[in-house]
Amino acid sequence: MSNRLVNLLIPVIAVLLGIIAGAIIMLISGYNPLTGYAALWDGAFGQTFYIGETLRQMTPYIFAGLAVAFAFRTGLFNIGVEGQLLVGWIAAVWVGLAFHLPKIIHLPLAILAAAAAGAIWGFIPGILKARLRVHEVIVTIMMNYIALQVTNYIVRNVLSNQGDITKDVPSSASLKSNFLSSITDDSTLHNGIYLSIIAAVIMWYLLEKTTLGFELKAVGFNQHASQYAGMHVNRNIILSMVISGAFAGLGGAMEGLGEFGHAALNNTFTGIGFDGIAVALLGGNTALGVVLAALLFGALKVGALNMPLQSGVPTELVDIVIALIIFFVASSYMIKWLITRFKREVK
Repeated sequence: MSNRLVNLLIPVIAVLLGIIAGAIIMLISGYNPLTGYAALWDGAFGQTFYIGETLRQMTPYIFAGLAVAFAFRTGLFNIGVEGQLLVGWIAAVWVGLAFHLPKIIHLPLAILAAAAAGAIWGFIPGILKARLRVHEVIVTIMMNYIALQVTNYIVRNVLSNQGDITKDVPSSASLKSNFLSSITDDSTLHNGIYLSIIAAVIMWYLLEKTTLGFELKAVGFNQHASQYAGMHVNRNIILSMVISGAFAGLGGAMEGLGEFGHAALNNTFTGIGFDGIAVALLGGNTALGVVLAALLFGALKVGALNMPLQSGVPTELVDIVIALIIFFVASSYMIKWLITRFKREVK
């Protein structure tokens, strides 16, 4: 069995183990796992409306997952996706409210503003890592809290008159789609789903088909060897964090211009950026893997809302299943050992 096949099997087995462990917990808690998972499935894919909601939920997860995966593929661990997503969200809404332009100009401008804001938020830990060798994990964690308070200040003092919420962005800066909504029974699915797939293709092409992508990955594998080969290590570290931040900022635009259409005070984090770490981990830090993992997480999040209504299973059990899936993915060494042992026994 090739290493590539083993790497493909690990997330599949992790999901199966997570589902099985979740079923055991349901049984212990006095719930019927078959009824619970049937309700979960119905809540995610049972109706056209639910399919639309699942696809809408996976859209920001794709961007968050791409942000984490891109940084990881280049040897960096971007924990600051949550903060970069928040500043992208507020930048997109700000541009949406500040200008009155034709949609063909206004919407792309708002989206680009979100990408630029996320990129700037990623640039700070990038340059600190490149110039001063400050670990990006510490800086990005702190930047999350700064982003939360800065965006709250902007909402209250710049974009509203001491209010907790801004006005809705005009239709010229909105991602909402009458077509997608109509074919999914008035769900909140919007045009951001197209952008998320395009972003995944861009990441794949950039890392696998370009010289820049080769350099970024090479620096991630071995900085000293890359420098000896004549590559600009510091520049590539900064560029990696900037691109990762741009992906995260675009994820914020999907929320600010899509489902919500405004910005509001946040007492805590959205969680999308942190879930992006799990999406990237489950997706094996590949573009296609991130899309599939985002679909799974979107289905789990949306389907979980139906579980208490249809089967009486509390939604917290879905969070336990997600945590177990992440645990089993992180325990990939154990899964590899089980696959190797199984292969020997078959022989």
